[in-house]
Amino acid sequence: MKLQTQVPLNKATNQIDYSSQLVVLGSCFANNIGDKLAYYKFRALQNPFGILFHPLAIENLISRAIQQKQYTEEEVFFLNERWQCYDAHSDLSSVRKEELLGSLNSGLLETKLWIAKASHVFITLGTAWTYQLKESGKEVANCHKVPQMVFKKQLLSIDRIVQGLKDMLHLIQAVNTKVKIVLTVSPVRHLKDGFVENQQSKAHLISAVHQIIKTGNATYFPSYELMMDELRDYRFYGNDLVHPNDLAVNYIWEKFKTVWISETSYKTMDEVAAIQKGLDHRPFSQESEKHKEFLKTLGNKITNLQKEYPFMKF
Repeated sequence: MKLQTQVPLNKATNQIDYSSQLVVLGSCFANNIGDKLAYYKFRALQNPFGILFHPLAIENLISRAIQQKQYTEEEVFFLNERWQCYDAHSDLSSVRKEELLGSLNSGLLETKLWIAKASHVFITLGTAWTYQLKESGKEVANCHKVPQMVFKKQLLSIDRIVQGLKDMLHLIQAVNTKVKIVLTVSPVRHLKDGFVENQQSKAHLISAVHQIIKTGNATYFPSYELMMDELRDYRFYGNDLVHPNDLAVNYIWEKFKTVWISETSYKTMDEVAAIQKGLDHRPFSQESEKHKEFLKTLGNKITNLQKEYPFMKF
């Protein structure tokens, strides 16, 4: 008896291993995958400007990073006792203007350096809905709780998304001809836009992404389809009934691992996971001989792993 439809998956060529260098950009689901890669100590740059939901925000980051177009005082503003920038998530906001500008410009440099040496770039698109400043026409990455009357909300056309993706890929490949680019659509539903509007948004993203895939310049990982078709139950969602819960994230991660991570890395991943669990261990008594012996064994495991992979930090 078959009780679940299965999304067909094939192992990717040029899979990830511990020699890979990864860039992960995009919506909050990019953070879910990025956090897993970080947990297993793969080398990865994850969303240096924070979560970026729509394609034009990601395109803007890549473009400014590669062209090294630095941020200036005119591009930040003071609101709710913090300095903000429309191009970045509020996670980067600061009480000091100089600190925000420093974070933005160091983020641009870091992004360029990582893209130039990356083996893989993963881009996750969350929504096709954007907010545009009425005064300047600028598309913003984050509204920062600025009154909605300041913005014009619009749905990006499929053609505009396709063009944005083409520009992204061209910029990346101009500085890194060997990089593997992987596109995916976030399974997180943006229900604040409306139920029908969210479906329309995802349809635009998926249609645009597959036009790009046909050119052969990128590949696709079906995270959206896995959530919609294999995890068709609210027990796989968080309390908000919008975001995938830990069980769903782990499920999609296992699928991602099967497709994108080389089996030669599995043993090392298990060793890293064992260390991570050891570091999370909370003893009844920190002064006991048993715990001291445990810490010594754990330290030896870390030392041995770092001899092979010096970049790993615990």
